[in-house]
Amino acid sequence: MWDFSVGRALGLMVKTLPFVLLRMAVYFGATLAYVLMTGAGAGIGWGIGGFGDEGFQASATLWGGVFGFGAVAAVMYLAREYILYVVKAGHIAVLIKLLEGEEMPEGRSQISYAREEVTQRFAQASVLFGIDQLVKGVLRAITGLVRGIVSILPIPGAQQLVAILRAFLRIAVGFIDEVILAYAIRTKSDNAWASAQTGVVLYAQNYKPMLKNAAWLALIVYGLSFVVFLVMLAPAALAVYLIPGAWSAGGIVFALLFAWSVKAALLEPFAVTCMMEVYFRTIEGQIPDPAWEAKLEQLSKKFSRLKEKALSYQPPRAEQDGQARTNG
Repeated sequence: MWDFSVGRALGLMVKTLPFVLLRMAVYFGATLAYVLMTGAGAGIGWGIGGFGDEGFQASATLWGGVFGFGAVAAVMYLAREYILYVVKAGHIAVLIKLLEGEEMPEGRSQISYAREEVTQRFAQASVLFGIDQLVKGVLRAITGLVRGIVSILPIPGAQQLVAILRAFLRIAVGFIDEVILAYAIRTKSDNAWASAQTGVVLYAQNYKPMLKNAAWLALIVYGLSFVVFLVMLAPAALAVYLIPGAWSAGGIVFALLFAWSVKAALLEPFAVTCMMEVYFRTIEGQIPDPAWEAKLEQLSKKFSRLKEKALSYQPPRAEQDGQARTNG
């Protein structure tokens, strides 16, 4: 079946409650902002539409809601680097320490400890974001290789199977990029690009158990997210009803947003914790296989880019490092 402990992962979620609460504040707050801004935008549009006929009012209400929704989406897009840096990577740093069986430093909050650890490894949010984007590209190439292997097998209905597999692997691999970032934090290397490169190679040479467990977690996480979506349909429909010129599809959109917030705040860190446990245990004592490294260079331009970044990396001078910590 799977190779992770659900009980242990849930226990670690409890132990990292400060970060769980931070994630809930960020993602539930974002969902609330979507609902409120969409409602406010629709209300303004409805008011402006009162100067015209019913058709104009309906159109103004719709576009007001779209504008309010889009404004929050733009803010979330601009904040994605900061969320990755402070929320996701910070949570990973604390989870790693607890997975190693170590105690948190006395007299320091988890968030303070995590901030220092992430800053030491990545210095700036843009560095972490750049690594994450390259890693995601390499992981997509690896899953593409798996799809290619399946497509050439003499299996009836192979093309349909590949289409399903492509969609499923795209979901499953979403949990793995943060595991590679976890490896970069765990190794405590000064060159995070090189750590990420090594982490990707180790993942590639162990892709079978990693994808198997990622697939199980994808089923668990998205299955539970769908349950949340169904539960939230009724309150989401009520929220839409309270918006002037009620938007018929709004209930589904808001229910999806609530399901997304639960997934991002609670289910994703659970999945990443499980994948970290599997990954660290699987690669224990292994070294990167040069054959896999060469294969990845041929397979993915982003892996070559990651390797170039690792080779050209220059550690910041002491005064620059101190300034990064101050500004981080």
